Amino acid sequence: MSTTRTTRAIGRGLVAIGAVVAMGFVALMLVPGMLGMDRYVITGGSMSGTFERGTLVLERQVPVDDLRVGDVITYLPPTDSGVTELVTHRIVDISEKTDAAGGRVLRTKGDANASADPWTFTLAAAQQPRVEGWVPTVGWVFIALSLPGIRMLAIGVPAALIALLYLRDLLRGLRLWPRRAPAVAQL
Repeated sequence: MSTTRTTRAIGRGLVAIGAVVAMGFVALMLVPGMLGMDRYVITGGSMSGTFERGTLVLERQVPVDDLRVGDVITYLPPTDSGVTELVTHRIVDISEKTDAAGGRVLRTKGDANASADPWTFTLAAAQQPRVEGWVPTVGWVFIALSLPGIRMLAIGVPAALIALLYLRDLLRGLRLWPRRAPAVAQL
């Protein structure tokens, strides 16, 4: 096999591998939504041992009344807690007493934390995301894509390659680009 053929075969193989990887990421972005699931990326260490940082958790909206002790949910803690980001923790207690609004009072805990969260809360919405599955380490891709420079590279480089290939084919079609002479077999 000639060097040119080997190079082309390697190039085709790399393109095929890149296409399969890209399709996998597209599937991770689109399929959960088509199945009625939400995606969250674990960015903290409070659930270590169950979900490490960078894990992509897949959650389904369930009625709040269906939540049980042991379920893992993602929620925004009460405003007086001082926590301003979503938290993914395990329900450790559901009080049968209700608050003034009539909702059940919940308490959660991160699996890696020594004690339960210092707050209790109720869920105002009728539906709540509950963890149904997870994919380890894939969340790092979503974290990277949240950075503007990485996102620009992820979109810009393939777009530039497509534009260059199109320009090459256009110039060849106009016969402005030198064509390679066909290889002549020598006897």
